[in-house]
Amino acid sequence: MLMGEAVRGVIVDHALLQYGTIQPENFKSNGTLSLLRKLLFSNIQTAISYVLPVSAERVNLLQTMAKLHSFECLPLTASSPDIASREIAQTWSHISGTILYLLPNHDASPKITCTYFSIALDDEVTSAFHNSNRIYMEKLEELPLTICHLNKKAISNDLVTVGYIMKPSREEDFAKRGAFPICPTPNGLMFLPLTFELPISKQLEEVDVILHKATDEIVSIELNSSSESSYQIGYTKGMQELQRHIENHNDCFEVDPLNSIYPVLDRLKIQQLLLGLEDLNVGGRCKVRAPHFLKVNSFDEPDLVQRLHDATLSLPSIVKPQVACGVADAHSMAIVFKVEDFKVLNVPLPAVIQEYVDHSSTLFKFYVLGDRVFHTVKKSMPNADVLIKSSEKNGSKPPL
Repeated sequence: MLMGEAVRGVIVDHALLQYGTIQPENFKSNGTLSLLRKLLFSNIQTAISYVLPVSAERVNLLQTMAKLHSFECLPLTASSPDIASREIAQTWSHISGTILYLLPNHDASPKITCTYFSIALDDEVTSAFHNSNRIYMEKLEELPLTICHLNKKAISNDLVTVGYIMKPSREEDFAKRGAFPICPTPNGLMFLPLTFELPISKQLEEVDVILHKATDEIVSIELNSSSESSYQIGYTKGMQELQRHIENHNDCFEVDPLNSIYPVLDRLKIQQLLLGLEDLNVGGRCKVRAPHFLKVNSFDEPDLVQRLHDATLSLPSIVKPQVACGVADAHSMAIVFKVEDFKVLNVPLPAVIQEYVDHSSTLFKFYVLGDRVFHTVKKSMPNADVLIKSSEKNGSKPPL
């Protein structure tokens, strides 16, 4: 690869997609197609290829699959890289950069041959085919790592590569908005989706920074009853492997350090941190404070009314589990309008009872990176008067 010739196109032979007898309505759940969709979000031209002749039924299935994911469907006269490359160059004459062409090695190992070649603006294939232009893979999941390696080799070592890990739905939501581009950005950033399907240490050889959503990888959280804010966190095996790697490599830069995210797992700890907002108040400006709150271990406490009064809590109040995220029922909440409603709550314990603050169904969520502050606007729950009317319609049951 020549300097500046980053990967701009990927063509995958249909036999690698493992779609078998998948019906069109299930294409979205195919992991391989989801992987290729990441390339599209990074503005990498993506196509499914097949070698003629192919039955009309199979062609129709491939075209349906391609259309659903906004891929191209590319018929070729031969799978030979020498012949296929010239056909691809004619079809993709608008692309200037490196193209990857992936073929299965039937009944052989490694299972996938990835041939790469460059297309110049004059539509000519500029790379001769030899062993140095081929990379072998065992799994299609190695494709992003391969692209990352080739891009760094082509462009220079000035790129900062950010490896990231989070649940697929969150990743796709970000990617649709242009985040996490696998193609290098003008300011020298490149993103690599990490996968626990491959050894994590091998992937991190290409990475300068690790961006993780560790809470997506939590399988259990146990609160320590002997402490107001102490807990044991159980991660998936993959996250445990990543955690060990980070602990054993002092030069590994992570966003955020795992120790820094632990306070946001605990709503009681969050409330205690927010109490510090009062120290930031300056005369002549709007005062900022945390919502009033109370931790409870039971909704049947005989002195609950007095404790609510002592905590400056009036009704309505919102009741939340102390565990803030990472477990299935972390977001099981309720709005309470009458004291007797506490006795029928199904909110997991221990819980935090919090002052309900009217906010017109709008939340502002802030993110801080160094000295820069970002924010997003999110929809939220309506004001108390609207909730009261809703509660009356539901027979005065606490709305969940």
